[in-house]
Amino acid sequence: MSFIISPSILSADFANLERDIKAVEKAGAEWIHVDVMDGHFVPNLTIGAPVVRSLRKVTGLPLDCHLMIEAPEKFIKDFAEAGANYITIHIEATKDPVKLLKDIRELGCKAGITLRPATAVEKIIPFLGLVDLVLVMTVDPGFSGQKFMVEQVEKIKTIRAELKRIGSKALIEVDGGINAETVAMCKDADVLVAGNYIFKNDYATAIKTLKDAKR
Repeated sequence: MSFIISPSILSADFANLERDIKAVEKAGAEWIHVDVMDGHFVPNLTIGAPVVRSLRKVTGLPLDCHLMIEAPEKFIKDFAEAGANYITIHIEATKDPVKLLKDIRELGCKAGITLRPATAVEKIIPFLGLVDLVLVMTVDPGFSGQKFMVEQVEKIKTIRAELKRIGSKALIEVDGGINAETVAMCKDADVLVAGNYIFKNDYATAIKTLKDAKR
């Protein structure tokens, strides 16, 4: 079984998103990762639900939306209606993760949870039974092109063990500094998010290299 590859459009050409998305889809990508930042929760500002709605028109691939925003409960309906398939929220961004995760599922989307590298993995353990996706950040959220934080690998192993213990089929996704070298440390994951490594190289070669690393 190979990794599911979810190219991050944060590293794509925003003037040619349709072209780039169709190109990575042709090159073997299974998902499209959408980094949503509000300039408050993280020090960067990217895209919102209207862009997701536009992306939905040009691809049938699952749209994997990572909400790096304050008060995500105010916006999940917008992203669900725009065509998001996965909506991942930060444990640090909400006071009521249980309700929020349930609301995401009730909107017809897959619910994901994530945490900043500085946040202890124990903070999300109680909520793993409510999610379809667990995202482990191996860089500080906000900007592409950062170096992979090796110390975050232990979180992947801890989450895998806990998912197995509770009998959950939730997927583990890793995002940040993924390339041909760092992928070897992510064997316990299911989904890889890669931006620069894919979009700054030959798409098909980069995607195949990452996929095959799990075998």
